[in-house]
Amino acid sequence: ERPNHYWAFPPGAVMPEPIPTQVLWEIKQARGWCAQERLLVSIGWLVAVLSVLATGLSRSPLPLVLMFVDGAIVSALLEVEY
Repeated sequence: ERPNHYWAFPPGAVMPEPIPTQVLWEIKQARGWCAQERLLVSIGWLVAVLSVLATGLSRSPLPLVLMFVDGAIVSALLEVEY
């Protein structure tokens, strides 16, 4: 099964069913991010700050490429499938 794809047992049911996306968003808004999501966003911010500093010190745009790649990966991992 795909990672970050949550399942629930409805009352009186035998087989689990996927949690609807709208309900999952409501749970996320009520309880906030899980530890894994907070870690992922923190690493994304850290890479962004270090890339900006490295770009300024080295006068090379190559660290900015790393920042944009990291941002794309983080946003793809945080995306909830519809």
